[in-house]
Amino acid sequence: MKKLMMAAALAAGMGSMAHAEAHANDVTLQLQWVTQSQFAGYYVALDQGYYEEEGLNVTILPGGPDIAPPQVLAGGGADVMLNWMPSALAAREKGLPVVNIAQPFKTSGLMLTCWKDTGIETVEDFRGKTIGVWFFGNEYPFLSWMSQAGIPTDGGEDGVTVLKQGFNVDPLLNREADCISTMTYNEYGQVLDAGVSEDELITFKYEDQGVATLEDGIYALEENLEDPVFVDKMVRFVRASMKGWKWAEENPAEAAGIVLDNDETGAQSEAAQVRMMGEIAKLTAGSDGSLDPADFQRTVDTLLAGGSDPVISQQPEGAWTSVITDAALN
Repeated sequence: MKKLMMAAALAAGMGSMAHAEAHANDVTLQLQWVTQSQFAGYYVALDQGYYEEEGLNVTILPGGPDIAPPQVLAGGGADVMLNWMPSALAAREKGLPVVNIAQPFKTSGLMLTCWKDTGIETVEDFRGKTIGVWFFGNEYPFLSWMSQAGIPTDGGEDGVTVLKQGFNVDPLLNREADCISTMTYNEYGQVLDAGVSEDELITFKYEDQGVATLEDGIYALEENLEDPVFVDKMVRFVRASMKGWKWAEENPAEAAGIVLDNDETGAQSEAAQVRMMGEIAKLTAGSDGSLDPADFQRTVDTLLAGGSDPVISQQPEGAWTSVITDAALN
């Protein structure tokens, strides 16, 4: 009997070790939005075998309008997520200890697109206007910007009326809003595709306004980063992902095709994804995946300068680490 119990215990122990070993190579990534060229680097890494070369089994979960990546990460539904830094820092201050472990996007693609015939020429002309803003954490850069500009966001002649914008351009096309939130690589093209000419529009890029914040960073839970096995897995994941991003930058049309191959909805057009990939390549250009401390501080300073209602109330501590990228790059 004792021999049987020892054998069973040994088998159970070996099974646990095998499970742990397998888990050490499994990575689930939660995207911030649906399958599109915004995430080409990860699909390329999967398609080109870069994850496989690192011994990883990677699952990519598309996002959507009702999916908040921080909630998925907090619930254990993913090992790592993509998120805009304002959303991640706000979540961290509220008690969810997310940490930026890599930053593939160097530049922001966020901007406001406005009808020129509304008389809008400068930021001051936003007063009395209706502006479409994305929420689910995407509202933070806009609210901070308006606070710094001294423009209230509760309506009235002196302020702006904030329209909770869906992830489409209908409010602008239907004249429900004077301006809407757009990305250089996505919604702006949708406006043009609807038959609107560039001469009818005026745009305000957050980068040009000095309020750009970091987008599409890679985040993990702080507690997981205390596990050497998890850290090793993330090093391999980031290394392969950045290899995928560089390939995508150099082969935009092919990268867009790989994205389309992974889009189960079939809702994306090839022309739109190729155009998107071309714009995305401008945002990832110059990044090796490591987070520039100056870019981090610029984001924090923008968020802290939020007047009476800042996005975050204090300088974040431990919100990012270079441990993963340092090891991945070496």
